[in-house]
This record gives sequence, C-alpha cells and structure tokens, in this order.
Amino acid sequence: MKKFFVILLALTMVLTLAGCSAKENGTTETQSSEAETSKEETSEEVETVVSEVVEESAEESVEETEETAEAALMTYADFVAADVDTAVVVEAYVQSAAYNAEYGNVTLFLADQDGAYYVYRAACDDALAEQLTVGAKICVEGFKGEWSGEVEIVDAVITVLDGADTYVAEAVDVTDILGAEELAEKMNSYVAVTGAVVVGYNEAEDPFSYSWDGSGAAGSNSDLYFNVEVGGAVYCFTVESDENPEGSDVYTAVTELQVGDTIDLEGFLYWYEGAQLHVSKVTK
Repeated sequence: MKKFFVILLALTMVLTLAGCSAKENGTTETQSSEAETSKEETSEEVETVVSEVVEESAEESVEETEETAEAALMTYADFVAADVDTAVVVEAYVQSAAYNAEYGNVTLFLADQDGAYYVYRAACDDALAEQLTVGAKICVEGFKGEWSGEVEIVDAVITVLDGADTYVAEAVDVTDILGAEELAEKMNSYVAVTGAVVVGYNEAEDPFSYSWDGSGAAGSNSDLYFNVEVGGAVYCFTVESDENPEGSDVYTAVTELQVGDTIDLEGFLYWYEGAQLHVSKVTK
C-alpha cells in the first residue's frame, strides 16, 4: 500500500511539473529560467522523498516477513490457543500412522514433549507412508478442526524432516482422572488405564462388538468396541481396525475378553462425546 502512495506521489509531481512547463510558453526568459531552476529543485526533492519512503517500506517489509515466518510455526500452547478453522503449522513426532492406500490418505497421532495432536486423513502416497515411522519428526500444515469434541488438524500437508531427532512418548497413567475435566488436557496423548473391569457392551451382555452397532463380523476387519468400568463409571473404548487390523495382537486380545475380566490398557486418548481410548495394548 505504501508503494502505491509513493508511485501516486511521483506521478502527481510529474504532472505538476508538466503543467509548469506548459505555462512557461507565456513567460519571459528570466521567468522561464527561474521556473526551470525551481522545477529541478522540486524534482530532486521528489526523488529524495521517494527514495526514503521506498527504503523505509522495504525495511518494514523485511521485518513483517521475518515476523510472519516466526509466527508460522506453532508451539503446542499456540495450537491449543488457536481458534477452530484457523491455519496451523506444527512440528511433532509420529506416534501412530494409519495409511489408507485406496483413498490416498493417512491418519496420525503425533506428540512432542509438550502435548499431542491428531491429524485426520492427510493426503499421502506409498512413498510418504514409508517415511512415517514411529518417532519420525514431521511438519504439518493445515487447519485446526473439531468434531464431537475431538480437536484435530484437517486438510493437512505433511513434510518429513530428514535428519531430525526422534521421539516416542511414554504412556501417561490417566486412571485417576477418567471423567475429570482435566482429562481433556491429555487429548490425543498416549495413555494408560489400569484396573479396568470388562462389562457387557449391549443388551446381550457381549464382552465386545464388531462395529459400534454390531453390524460387523469376524473376518470383516471391523472396528471392535467394548465397555469397561473404572471407578464406578463405564467407558466405551475401541480398537480401530485401520490402526490395528484384525490379526494384530491387540485385536486378538480384545476378541478373547470375557465380562468380568480385569485388564490394563494403553492407547491414544481420542475424543468422541467424551474420552474414547483407541486401544493399542491389552493386558489381563
């Protein structure tokens, strides 16, 4: 905008000088000489002003660019404070990657030393998927989203940071804060729940269900859903088949559960109208 005004100022002065030149035709030689001198002095003043303004504008542009670059990369606190639907850029470490080659996307749980993130269906191909190993550091550019309480990054573009350090988060025990408001602060983190008791999932008191509504079956690679009781409250947890497919250790372990079993669990603290652990490990 400042450059526009500089150009406008220059054009104005040029037109003014042109007008002065036109009027000189009716002046005496002395007047013409004085006008020419005045015109030259004015031209020099315009050049000086334009030069100063352009230089100042360039310096401000550099400063603004540097500030924008610094603000582009967010800390976890910055991400939490950002409004939904705003652009976000974070660097974090892969903790879990669920790649869908058919649809060309990947869903990720990420973490750094300060918090955790959930990236929903970012564009991905086979070559990129091979680099998304647990512990790998990546940069994610996208938009902050929220769905049924789950805070996520959507429409994301992923860049693997070659040569960066690696990081794998340890499970944080959240047994004592299940149901508490502070549990949401651990959203998307890798957590542990101990001493959970398996209770019936449906009216038939089945220990688990193939798909949330029982529409799945063995051999269909359906998600598994099951209920546990902790501290007198009942929670619904799941094994997501795109994260841990049928045949994996945790999938098999859940299909072998019985009502009344006491188990310890580890997984990622997803949120769907409340805490819904994506289970990755079960120990009786």
